[in-house]
Amino acid sequence: MASKQFVVIGLGNTGYFLARHLTALGHDVMVVDPSPEKIQDISNQVSQAVVADGTRKKQLQSLPLSKVDSVICCIGEDLQASLLTVLNLKELGVKHIIAKSSSPAHTIILEKLGVADIFHPERDMAISLAERLNRPNMLDYLPFMEGFSIVEIACPEGFLGKTLKDLSLTHKYGIQVIAIRDPLEPTPKIGNIADYVLKENDVLFVIGPNEALDKLKA
Repeated sequence: MASKQFVVIGLGNTGYFLARHLTALGHDVMVVDPSPEKIQDISNQVSQAVVADGTRKKQLQSLPLSKVDSVICCIGEDLQASLLTVLNLKELGVKHIIAKSSSPAHTIILEKLGVADIFHPERDMAISLAERLNRPNMLDYLPFMEGFSIVEIACPEGFLGKTLKDLSLTHKYGIQVIAIRDPLEPTPKIGNIADYVLKENDVLFVIGPNEALDKLKA
């Protein structure tokens, strides 16, 4: 995968971990924050670390924002700072803005400003936790579309020694296993898995209606 260039504005928890992980994936990451202490803490872990205030347009003008693949505004709790930063980015001609939202009202205003790519880390984390508590055998949860989810579950005991063809999950539950991961192997099995014999420790990635996933749990 070709290396991309990103600018992460705001070094709260979201911005900090996002910048570090993007860098670990091999991308060129510049971080921007008004706190010299936060910039110093991360400076040796990213490509560039700049002390600047996103709410001050003049401080952003000297940065190569229009040349990068994406600018991610990770300012969440300070609504005014988030919106002023996004407005400045729009006026500076940034091609692709991604913005963190901390509330429904925040999302609505970001949409009004023309930001199409909005993420909600606290909401999504809370929903994922609630789903895992609701389905104890589920390892992870990813919202797919209204009423549907993709879940990651440990292989149920009743599935062991059987193939997906034997189980006929689509016919019985209206769900489909799209991948199987063996923790001892580096890559998951995708495609042509109908005749794979399920074994202990396998992890199944399942897509389907939420009601059907609940039936599978039962």
